[in-house]
Amino acid sequence: MSAPGAPQDDMPRWVRYCARGVGCGGGIIAMVLGVFTCIGFSPICIVAGIWQVLAGVIVVSAEAYSQWVDQKPNWQKGAMYVVISLPAFIMCSSVSTLFGSSLIFLCGVLYVMMALVKKCSNEDKLATAPEAGRST
Repeated sequence: MSAPGAPQDDMPRWVRYCARGVGCGGGIIAMVLGVFTCIGFSPICIVAGIWQVLAGVIVVSAEAYSQWVDQKPNWQKGAMYVVISLPAFIMCSSVSTLFGSSLIFLCGVLYVMMALVKKCSNEDKLATAPEAGRST
């Protein structure tokens, strides 16, 4: 586990950028779909749309701008994204809340997976790889 405030270099760069891209793109899509959810006659769906817009703003601002969030462990970011993605779909189960909330949920799952799966070193790879040219 990395020390608090230290950058987390235990995952490949492309995995971190993939999670960040899903977070930014998913947050923007969640905000747009949250506005469409607010256009309706059901008061609970209007509340769900407002929640989804706020969740999108939180995710986009955390992924795009905040150094403070970058210093947090991946499991904390993942847990936060999973928790804030669920209430909108629980309140109003429509296609727009399903799609917008699922993108934020996916970002949270990616961060939790990054926290659970550690990148192995080259020595570990060489130790577990079969020898080339060995006959069986």
